[in-house]
Amino acid sequence: MKIDKNLQDKIQELQSAEQNLQNLLLQKQAFQIELNETESAIEEAEKSSGEIYKIIGQIMLKSKKEDILKELKEKKDIINLRIKAIEKQEQILQTKLENFKKELEEKFKEMKK
Repeated sequence: MKIDKNLQDKIQELQSAEQNLQNLLLQKQAFQIELNETESAIEEAEKSSGEIYKIIGQIMLKSKKEDILKELKEKKDIINLRIKAIEKQEQILQTKLENFKKELEEKFKEMKK
């Protein structure tokens, strides 16, 4: 069975879309890990009644609990926004992949006739 140029292009598009989806899933996973770490830091900071420190580069600085909590909560909001954006892209790619697969199945069925 010989595959025409158009079909080869569609297969390459499908493979590219699958790779893009994998990259998105890796990004999402990294942000989810960062989100978990940030949430844990917020919990620990809220429990603390003593001194709080934050690490900046290679040094540790004493900071106000309120400032650190504010900074961590802002970071959490930003990460959540990034995850939502990735999830939207993921949905779009999933739909695109489904359409590619259906289209390719139809073309293969036509070729077998």
